[in-house]
Amino acid sequence: MGSSNFAVVLPVALVVVMLGLGLTLTPQDFHRVVRHPKAVSIALVCQLVVLPALCLLLVVLFGLTGVLAVGMMLLVASPGGTSANLFSHLAGGDVALNIVLTAINSVLAAFTMPIVITLSVAAFMDDDAGVGLQPAKLIQVIVIVLVPVAIGMWIKHRYPGFAERMAKPVKIASMAVLVMAVTVAVGSEFDTLRANFGRLGLITVLLSVLSLSIGYFVPRWFGVGVRQAVASSMEIGIHNATLAIAVAVSALGSEAMAVPAATYGIVMGGPAAISAFLLARRAKSAPDQADSRARRAELLG
Repeated sequence: MGSSNFAVVLPVALVVVMLGLGLTLTPQDFHRVVRHPKAVSIALVCQLVVLPALCLLLVVLFGLTGVLAVGMMLLVASPGGTSANLFSHLAGGDVALNIVLTAINSVLAAFTMPIVITLSVAAFMDDDAGVGLQPAKLIQVIVIVLVPVAIGMWIKHRYPGFAERMAKPVKIASMAVLVMAVTVAVGSEFDTLRANFGRLGLITVLLSVLSLSIGYFVPRWFGVGVRQAVASSMEIGIHNATLAIAVAVSALGSEAMAVPAATYGIVMGGPAAISAFLLARRAKSAPDQADSRARRAELLG
């Protein structure tokens, strides 16, 4: 199936993206995230509890059943897409927080995805059979996220001048590779998307918009800084559609179940780009509370 081609292209895209982001990070970024765990906790609750409940409500309201309903739940149960790190970077978010959340979500997905899939299959397909996430896929996601970032951070530490010169070219290359990956997704899933896009387009757009909004406003309501809230919005609002496609096709053996994720992979770019543009203006105009506290601590220390 064409989606398998997408699954081959995406890891290459993500390696380039994560390497570029690693060139912008230092260990101090992660130390600051650890010192302020509230943003991580709130984002994880939104990702693991609020979004599945929201998606279930949308599935019921839109009357989806069978494999399409399970496919939607599989999509929302997948960890945040690693492209969220790039959008967060463009929007002025706390990219270190994105990296931490992506890594944590990837580990938790080993437990949460099988639970969501099992309950969804039982609810929408009258089947009590449980399905587990293949460990190799989880390891692949973690490696794709962490290894290139670590290499990029090492390059920045060892060759800071080179890292600074390469930051912009790598960012451009990252965007080009992501566009190529989306193009592959459209081409490989064209017939399936054409047959189902009208039915699934609206629900996936709503899921994208609501996820991005929840990811930003809920942390802000709890006093999280702007840059961290931007990172949370992108992490929660951009789901790993390709991982959902790969699990549906290879682990669950259902191409139809991959259609919602494929549809989402096409439509989510618009809401994500608009959100990144709007949030970038807010992040630039509003000081980040966590950064302010860190600077005050440094001055006092």
